[in-house]
Amino acid sequence: MDFQKEIDRRRTFAIISHPDAGKTTLTEKFLLYGGALHLAGSVKARKNQRASTSDWMELEKQRGISVSSTVLQFEYQGYHVNLLDTPGHKDFSEDTYRVLTAVDAAVMVIDAGKGVESQTRKLFEVCSRRGVPIFTFMNKVDRPTRDCLELIDELEKVLGLEVCPVNWPLGTGPDFKGVYDLNRKKAHFFERTPGGAYRAPVSISDLSDPSVRGKLPADVFDRTLEEIEMLDVVGATLDPERVLAGRMTPVFFGSAINNFGVQLLLDDFLRLSTPPRARKASIGVIEPNFEKFSGFVFKIQANMDPRHRDRIAFIRVCSGKFTRDMNVFHPRTGKVVRLSNSQKLFAQERETVDEAYAGDVLGLVGHSEFTIGDTLTEEKDIVYNAIPRFTPEVFAFLRNPSTAQYKRFRTGLDQLLQEGVVQALDVRDNLQKVPLLAAVGPLQFEVVQHRLTNEYNAESRLESAPWSAMRWLNPEIPEDRLGELTLPTGARIAYDRAEQPVVLFTDEWSIDYFLDKNKSFSESISGDLLSRLPFGEDLTVEN
Repeated sequence: MDFQKEIDRRRTFAIISHPDAGKTTLTEKFLLYGGALHLAGSVKARKNQRASTSDWMELEKQRGISVSSTVLQFEYQGYHVNLLDTPGHKDFSEDTYRVLTAVDAAVMVIDAGKGVESQTRKLFEVCSRRGVPIFTFMNKVDRPTRDCLELIDELEKVLGLEVCPVNWPLGTGPDFKGVYDLNRKKAHFFERTPGGAYRAPVSISDLSDPSVRGKLPADVFDRTLEEIEMLDVVGATLDPERVLAGRMTPVFFGSAINNFGVQLLLDDFLRLSTPPRARKASIGVIEPNFEKFSGFVFKIQANMDPRHRDRIAFIRVCSGKFTRDMNVFHPRTGKVVRLSNSQKLFAQERETVDEAYAGDVLGLVGHSEFTIGDTLTEEKDIVYNAIPRFTPEVFAFLRNPSTAQYKRFRTGLDQLLQEGVVQALDVRDNLQKVPLLAAVGPLQFEVVQHRLTNEYNAESRLESAPWSAMRWLNPEIPEDRLGELTLPTGARIAYDRAEQPVVLFTDEWSIDYFLDKNKSFSESISGDLLSRLPFGEDLTVEN
C-alpha cells in the first residue's frame, strides 16, 4: 500500500464526556466491535484470547473512574484506528486537554437522562477552539431519558452547534428496542446479550413493515413515527464539510452497555471523520504527506507495566513515515536521537512496531530526556508548540516523612512531574526546599501519593498551602526587578519547572489588588502583566 493510502486510512480520535456518561464503556464496546476484544469486560492477555480494558491503574480499579489517558489501536474494515480514552473526572481535565492536541476528531458522550453537563461544556470549548470535529453519542437510552427533541435543542443552544440527528431511538427506557437510521430509512432492532458481553444481534427492516409495529407499544410507535416525520421536514441535512469544519455535530442514539447502536456509530464515524490533518509548526503548516518525519510528545507514562518499571513517551506522528531505529533531531536539546524501542499499545499490552504514518500514536520506551511537548523531527527547523499548560487551582506541599526513603521519594516524584500528573513550583526565598505541588483538582494529589506508595514504595505527607490562584508573570520583567513588585498580603512569587516566574494569590481579590498596585510595570512592558497561560504558548492548530 502506498504512502498516501496509508495516511488516508488513519483515524485518530478521543472519546470525551462528563464523568459517568459511559465513556469508558463505549471505548470498550468499540474494541468489541472492532475485533480487538473477544468478550467485553474480560481482562485476558493470552495470545489467542487477548483482551484488555482501558482502565489499568490500580486506583482506577478501586474508584471505577478513568484518571489517566490510554491509547488503544486496532484495525477495522480497512481503517487503522488510534483511539484515545481520556479521563472523565474534572480534576484530570489537563490530561484530557493534552490528548485533544493529538487527535483529529472527538466522540462526545452525553447521558440522555441528564443532557449537556458542565465538564461536557468545558471539553467542547477546547475542541471548538482547536477546530476538532465532534460526533455526539446520546448514551443510556435504555434508561429513563429526557425528551429526545429537547436534548437536540439543548445541544444546539448550549454548544452553539448545528445539530443533525443521524438516527433516532425506537422507544426509550424499558421500551428502547433499537434505532431508526434517518439517512438509509431502515429500522435496526437489537437483542440484549448477557451483560452486553457480545455483539448485539440485530434485525433490519423498513419502518412500514407490519412486524415493526408489533415490536413497540402502540403509543411509543405512533410518537416515534411523528418525531421521525417532523425531523424529515425541519431537521438539518447532514453536511460532511460542515462536520469536518466543527460547525455541525452528527448525533447518534444508543446504549453502550447493551451494544445498541454502537456499530452504527463506529461505522458512520469512521466514514465521516477526517484522515490526519495538517499541523501548525514553527515554519508554517505541515501537511501529513510531507516527506520528512515529524511528531510531538503529548503524554508520558511511567510504570504502565509494574514488572518493567519503564517509561513510555507517547508521540503523535504529524508527517512522513516513522521507521524503527531511525535517527531524529530533538530541537529542545539540540541532539540527534535514535528511536529503537518503538511500540504499539493496547492498554497494558505492547507490540513492537517497525513503521508508522502520520496520524499514528507511538509509544517510545526508555527516553528519559523527552518531556511533554517535545518535537521529534527529521527536518531540523520544525518545532510544534501544541501543548498548553493550564492554570492550577489547588496547591499543597508534599513532604517526605522518612529520610531513609528520600531517594525513592525524589525519584518517584521526578517521574510523576515529567508525566505532567501535577505541576511543581519553587517558592522564591523559601528556606525549606519542600516541593509545592499545583493541580487543577485535589484528586491529582491523591494519585501522586497513591503512585508514590504503590510504584516507588515511598511514603509522603500532604500539607495544605494558603494559595488558591496562580498567574504567570510577563517574562519581560527583569529578574532583579521582581523584588520591586507590590504583593498583596499572603501572595508569593514562585517559579515553574521552566523557570518562568509566577505569582501565587490567596484569592481572586488579591489579583485585582496586584494589578492595581503595579500599573507602572504594565506601562513599561508589552503585553499583560499577568497571564492564565505561560507567555508564548500557542493553543491553536491550523487545519
